[in-house]
Amino acid sequence: MSRTPPMSVAVIGGGAIGSAAAWQLAARGHRVVLVEQFGPGHGRGASHGSSRIFRYSYPSALYIELARRAGRLWRRLERLHGQRFYARTGSVDHGDPAAVQRLARSLHQAGIEHSVLTPGEAELQWPGLRFDGMVLHHPDSGRLHADQAVAALQRCAQVEGAEIRFHTSATGVRVSPSGVRVLSASGSIRVDQVVVAAGAWTCDILESLPTLSRSLPALVTTQEQPAHFAPRQTPVGWPSFLHHPGGQYRGPAVYGLAAPDGVKVGEHGTGPRVTPQHRDFRPDPDGVRRLQQYAQQWLPGVDPTLVEATTCLYTSTPDGHFVIDRRGPITVAAGFSGHGFKFAPAIGELIAGLVAEQGRSPTLFRLGPRVSEPVSAGRR
Repeated sequence: MSRTPPMSVAVIGGGAIGSAAAWQLAARGHRVVLVEQFGPGHGRGASHGSSRIFRYSYPSALYIELARRAGRLWRRLERLHGQRFYARTGSVDHGDPAAVQRLARSLHQAGIEHSVLTPGEAELQWPGLRFDGMVLHHPDSGRLHADQAVAALQRCAQVEGAEIRFHTSATGVRVSPSGVRVLSASGSIRVDQVVVAAGAWTCDILESLPTLSRSLPALVTTQEQPAHFAPRQTPVGWPSFLHHPGGQYRGPAVYGLAAPDGVKVGEHGTGPRVTPQHRDFRPDPDGVRRLQQYAQQWLPGVDPTLVEATTCLYTSTPDGHFVIDRRGPITVAAGFSGHGFKFAPAIGELIAGLVAEQGRSPTLFRLGPRVSEPVSAGRR
């Protein structure tokens, strides 16, 4: 734990990342207030629902180590909170052999248990799935219950002394020699440091800080639409999966997992551009049909006619890498590009270190312009 003098810190945004930051900061003795514009468990951002994939399969050692640390912290959070919200299910990557081989090499170098299967071998183990090209199985991956995990982060932050103010909309931030003020309709909050973890609302918050705003990479918000299919048999003992285009399958990257409310399937990053203030929350019928067609071809264990679609938000950077960096008394955590939830407690730790000026952010996560170079997709 940090031995730096306690500071007052406001965290803007009560999703997974902001809640994790509040927990880690409060656990280090800082005086923390978390402000969230909506109520507990709301469904207007990117941190709601019953399921998120937890996985280690990334081509970058940075992400693998971040996942390793996050896994330990999720288990610690379960012990502290006294409730289980993580289920070990295993996970598979399949499809494009070059992409899957690259992931297998990364897992090998990191010492993560894994095995490589043929499609036929994988289908004998999991007959409800159809596989393509090369199949990479890593058994220590799993599923997080998103709503329960966020509630646990918030509760543990409160136990450590953090204050949470729901239904409090931050409208901007002002920096002066005497400190920082978070502006809201109900008044201002004066603190030493501010963490902006506002998801799709990040650019709106930072409009009041034009120099910092200009240093953000371009952030694009899209309304994504995963769907839940009814399984033909229960319980569904499947691993989560990520289908990399490039083998027999040539569509967008698709992810899926068995969730409490059905088998969740989604395309990665294909939704229409929106703003968080102007979205209709209605799944696009063409997108639903594409998922049904995918299920018909690749998921023999579901009924493709029994489908319930929903929506959520991605806020993405051009290269798919996160923004986690500090400028003066402001730390920004944004652009998690549809694959940040699994890392939340480790990102909270990183944010707490930046606030205390303990080291720098990894180069990939720093503020500044980005070029389009997507990371391996589909990390829900």
